[in-house]
Amino acid sequence: MTTQKRALLQLFALSAIAWVLGAAPAIAQEGEETAAAAVGEYALLGDVDVLWTCVAAFLVFFMQAGFALVETGFTRAKNACNILMKNLMDFSIGSLAFWMVGFGVMFGVTSGYFGTSGFFFNADAPDAITPGAFGWAFLLFQTVFAATAATIVSGAMAERTKFVGYLAYSVGITVIVYPVFGCWCWNGLVGVDGSAGWLEARGFLDFAGSTVVHSIGGWAALAGAVVLGARKGKYVDGKPQPIKGHNIPLAALGVFILWLGWFGFNPGSTTAVGGGDLARIAVTTNLSAASGAIAAMLVSWLMFGKPDTSFALNGALAGLVAITAGCDIMSPAMAALTGLIGGALVVFSCLFFEKIGVDDPVGAVSVHGVCGAWGTLAIGLFSSQAGAAQLGIQALGVAAGFLWAFPVSIIIFLVIKATIGLRVEEEEEVRGLDISEHGMVAYPPA
Repeated sequence: MTTQKRALLQLFALSAIAWVLGAAPAIAQEGEETAAAAVGEYALLGDVDVLWTCVAAFLVFFMQAGFALVETGFTRAKNACNILMKNLMDFSIGSLAFWMVGFGVMFGVTSGYFGTSGFFFNADAPDAITPGAFGWAFLLFQTVFAATAATIVSGAMAERTKFVGYLAYSVGITVIVYPVFGCWCWNGLVGVDGSAGWLEARGFLDFAGSTVVHSIGGWAALAGAVVLGARKGKYVDGKPQPIKGHNIPLAALGVFILWLGWFGFNPGSTTAVGGGDLARIAVTTNLSAASGAIAAMLVSWLMFGKPDTSFALNGALAGLVAITAGCDIMSPAMAALTGLIGGALVVFSCLFFEKIGVDDPVGAVSVHGVCGAWGTLAIGLFSSQAGAAQLGIQALGVAAGFLWAFPVSIIIFLVIKATIGLRVEEEEEVRGLDISEHGMVAYPPA
């Protein structure tokens, strides 16, 4: 290499070193800004997820109003105040009971089949179940789910249940019945030790709670109706007699509110905004509800000669309940088919339970228990996970839900019946629970 070339290379090297030394602070600053922006974006996404989970919880809370209106409309005017009080109190008592005990049972450190820690939830504690802002959002979201399971029972036990007995039951379902089964299926979501519940570990799928919430509530409702017995006048010489609801428009308003709330129930179970799943789940939810309403209308039209409004309303709810388990893994067409079958099934189920002597004034057992079970099984038939193996584990989950919720609820109701009492006196039932239990009427004379 010539002296001239060597000098040029040395000059180039010195220039490069000088440039790097001069630019290094700027490069470092740019890297820090990029990293900070990434952290900020991540934090922003976390904040958005918290916001969405809270908004979804607010929508699910609004479903309490829907349940109250449906049950009030489908029952007699003399029991309207009682229905409203039960829906108010099962949420109020359930919120406290689930915060104190139920959440810990459901999502605490697992020991066998039961959660064992996390009582009196505190997201600021070092050993919190899921720390930080999202912990509070998740607690709220699960609280409204627990309240939904509790309030399902109100309609099936309407018009003959002691108010104090119903309050005691509300504690039982929110600290024992719902949380234990929820632990089996959902503990892996945020459980302290990260372990899945025994059904969850076996591949059981129930995205938003067709079984975990709705069937559990439905089987508890069946237990309550069985222990209570039928309303006075419902059966004459063993034959069921119609006892008409006093306000179908009120019931219809309640169904529309529930339909709206379900857009929090199902899409909200993503607990996250990104990925587009939220919108697709909303579509499958809506298609199933619409199909269920149409199917129930057509079946009732063929059976009774007229399109029955009450069955059509319950058909929409049946479609919503049915799609709740598989809304995240169903195609739109299969979601519509799931709702269609659910809407038809609810009509036959209501007639079946009435025939065998189970007096369910609003059809809660059929809508939530039966159609929740159907929707859970539909995953093994119609979803992207469909197959014999998946159908088998879905059937195991459905059976486990019934074998847990029904007998445990029977025990709870029998204990209440033997202690503080479960059913009002015959005279009080005839007068109406508004007067006998609350000393007021919903519609005072002008």
